[in-house]
Amino acid sequence: MAFYSPDPSMGQHLEQLIRALELEARPGLSSRLSITWLRYGQSLLQRAVPMASAPEPPALLDALQVSGTSWAGGRARDPGALLALVVLAAVEAWLQQQLLEDDPELRRTLQLLVAGPGVDALSQLIDLLSGTTSGPSLPPERFASWLGQRQLLHGWLAQLGWPECEQANVCHKLWRDGPFGRERDLLEADAGHGNRLSSDALARLLQALIAGTLLSPPASRRLQTLLEHGSDRPSLPGSLAAGLPEAARIWGLACQGGGKRQDAVYVEVEGTAPFLLVVLSEGGGGAADPEMLPWLAGQLLRFGARG
Repeated sequence: MAFYSPDPSMGQHLEQLIRALELEARPGLSSRLSITWLRYGQSLLQRAVPMASAPEPPALLDALQVSGTSWAGGRARDPGALLALVVLAAVEAWLQQQLLEDDPELRRTLQLLVAGPGVDALSQLIDLLSGTTSGPSLPPERFASWLGQRQLLHGWLAQLGWPECEQANVCHKLWRDGPFGRERDLLEADAGHGNRLSSDALARLLQALIAGTLLSPPASRRLQTLLEHGSDRPSLPGSLAAGLPEAARIWGLACQGGGKRQDAVYVEVEGTAPFLLVVLSEGGGGAADPEMLPWLAGQLLRFGARG
């Protein structure tokens, strides 16, 4: 079952915006972008519901009144630091199963992860979730065992049963200088592809976290608090949030680097329909294009005001 109802008018508007951006000295942009854009009849937070026996049962999906569209939304790309959305959800899921111990150090690590860029915090959390550590290359038998442990996070995501996650790979840490030792061996085992997620998969995950349909109510509230943009968390220049009014309430993450930009936000602005937007861009501009995503966010906000 699709997690949103396709809206032709939204699809046409999004395509027009992408073409307009491409014509402004961004040749080939349309092939380097994945975008998922969802709109809601009312606040996801007001519709937040206790965790059910299965993620997002049909009754809850119907209640959310989700309409949307995407551009290459099913194409798996490098999610960059948006991998943190998966890690945040998994940490709370592990805590519910008593597979992790909740302590101040864990909460400090989660805060640093969201504050960004969070590379070291992400590494620590992947170690905690998988029971693995980085280090020198391992003999084949030990590496096979290590690999099975590292894939626990990927296995948890697959167990959600979401078709949007069928192409997902979430086994790799992020690096400044590149992977070494067993982490490099892991990359080679994945044919050099690294982490892969689609904008549809990230949109479905962020929607579930904000609406409270994936985790327990206390866990959902903790993640909502972590993801909310407050006065102590200024918008990243060139991000979607940078193109929204100061009065907007925003939840999500943004990251950039290596010519790529990845951004995922849920937005509420008085007088407009709440919306969720995920953008994955790679190559040929990305993080070096400070005007693209703020302009896109502003245009989609205006569509919601008149829609």
